[in-house]
Amino acid sequence: MSVHNRSRYSRYRGGPDPLAPPVDLAEALDAVAEDVMAGYSPRHALQEFLRRGGHSRQGLDDLAGRVQQRRKDLLGRHKLDGTLNEVRKLLDTAVLEERKQLARDAMMDNTDRALREMQLQNLPRSTPAAVNELASYDWQSSTAREAYERIKDLLGREVLDQRFAGMKQALENATDEDRAAVNEMLQDLNGLLDKHRRGEDTEAEFQNFMAKHGQFFPENPQSVEELIDALAQRAAAAQRMLQSMSREQREELMSLSAQAFGSPELMAQLGQLDDNLRALRPGEDWTGSERFEGEEGLGLGDGTGVLQDLAELDELSEQLSQSYNGSSLDDLDLDALARQLGQDAAVTARTLAEIERAMHDGGYLRRGADGDLSLSPQAMRRLGRALLRDTAKQLSSRQGRRDTRVAGAAGEQTGSSRPWEFGDAEPWDVTRTITNAIRRTIADGGDPGTGLRLAPDDIEVAETEARTQAAVVLLVDVSFSMAAQGRWVPMKRTALALHHLITTRFRGDRLQLITFGRYAQTMDIGELTALPAFRDKGTNLHHGLLLAGRFFRKHPSMQPVLLVVTDGEPTAHLLPDGETWFDYPPDPETIRITVAELDRLGRAGTQVTFFRLGDHPGLERFIQRMARRVNGRVVAPDVGDLGAAVVGEYLRAHFRGRPYGDAEWAR
Repeated sequence: MSVHNRSRYSRYRGGPDPLAPPVDLAEALDAVAEDVMAGYSPRHALQEFLRRGGHSRQGLDDLAGRVQQRRKDLLGRHKLDGTLNEVRKLLDTAVLEERKQLARDAMMDNTDRALREMQLQNLPRSTPAAVNELASYDWQSSTAREAYERIKDLLGREVLDQRFAGMKQALENATDEDRAAVNEMLQDLNGLLDKHRRGEDTEAEFQNFMAKHGQFFPENPQSVEELIDALAQRAAAAQRMLQSMSREQREELMSLSAQAFGSPELMAQLGQLDDNLRALRPGEDWTGSERFEGEEGLGLGDGTGVLQDLAELDELSEQLSQSYNGSSLDDLDLDALARQLGQDAAVTARTLAEIERAMHDGGYLRRGADGDLSLSPQAMRRLGRALLRDTAKQLSSRQGRRDTRVAGAAGEQTGSSRPWEFGDAEPWDVTRTITNAIRRTIADGGDPGTGLRLAPDDIEVAETEARTQAAVVLLVDVSFSMAAQGRWVPMKRTALALHHLITTRFRGDRLQLITFGRYAQTMDIGELTALPAFRDKGTNLHHGLLLAGRFFRKHPSMQPVLLVVTDGEPTAHLLPDGETWFDYPPDPETIRITVAELDRLGRAGTQVTFFRLGDHPGLERFIQRMARRVNGRVVAPDVGDLGAAVVGEYLRAHFRGRPYGDAEWAR
């Protein structure tokens, strides 16, 4: 095979990796949901996750830290006297070589030699003044003359490199024709910018300019505006570099610049260019400065490049902060990030942007009519499923049961079957279901031997003994002590797990979520999940029991089940006019009417379970007395075991004391 036809493989560069796995949103969704339950808004929660990053992924704060460290490294490594030092070295070389030549030249008139030596001996201590004084000196040493000419060449290339990156290297060993080409480019460029300032330029003029001078612009601008942007950023960085120097350094460079290429015309063209760019891009930072504290000298061109790097790092820092209105990770300049921190940083930022985009576009966050974000039903289902799995593991571990499969909502099987209906949780009658599918396939002219596909109408479920459906109220305390004692998020996780269980596995039951603080109110699962912690004082169990009774009365044929989660005695009750009465220690009237409302629910046959959080003796005595009045139960779980305790009690009530497995209902 010819060597020219061989394939070469290397690391993929440029753009997203086409072989990279899709972004996993599970970690992001869990983190966002956890913060939402803790009281953050979904927007803030997503921003916090993107800042923190994941277990194996850096976040925006990590990238911002790397940006600041690179900025610190640049300032701590460099100083801005590189060009001045190079000029001093060339000047010292020229003077030394000239003195050597004078000492060797026996044919020279002694008077002439003495005058020359005196001039060299009495050169000003200032480097620019010495360079300027020697501008008309008749050098006897060719080596000295070459060193001095290199000063003018260096200055010319440096001042051009300040405005056009790479010019210092490009013009090394340049000819007079090369310098003339640069001068012509500057004249044409200033002419184009003058016209653009007046609005008189045309696209054709820009294209002609680029066709003639395009080699000076490696950025390959596609319009005059792009050309101006690139030039103005560089020129502004050059000005900031001068402002970052000491006054003495700045004055020396300004004095030396007159010697650039030995061409005052060049400096005039560059001055006009700066004026044009300032007028066209006044928004650039033309007056800023930086404090360099290192030892590595920088020339004018390289120093300007470092100032550009610092400006780019500052812009990246602002982008990574995401602190401005309308901020989005799509704003991140990935190319700049790769230049400054490496390709790995760009990949990290791109992944974070994909997560942000997928959380919005993937349906996990939705925007309400008021413009605020909230967790979508899809996100709630996914989170509820995960929480329910965790609850099942806790129950299995706590009860010591094996992971068995049982019929979710069914009672004892009767031996008969019936067609499946939406919402049924009874087990399938597999034999009758397969028989129905075979019959249908034959009736449709198919051959069951070549394959069998089930249709919904084929499915039959095993009939069970009638089971009383349940109307379930989860009554949760939202007084501020719940948040202060670290019980806020576990309470919400419990509600979400129970909600997911009932709405997916026990659809015949009905669930009402009621919160009680100073007042009580019914909530859907989305409202409860996003509920912030209130500082209002009050534990109005009375109002919560009133709302629970109203819900039970709406479902008279269902078994009422009341699950109460609280960490305090009642300290508030509802007055006839709808206002609330609060007092601490609890007012006897608050206790009286709360107990009366509980008794009313007990007489209606409500199964009541209290979940006591905290070990206060007064609370313990009160809850025990309340439970005994209605033949209820009291569970005192650790806060981390609250979800398993509540779900376990619901299942106990659901199965009326029969054993239940932990796996099937949690799937």
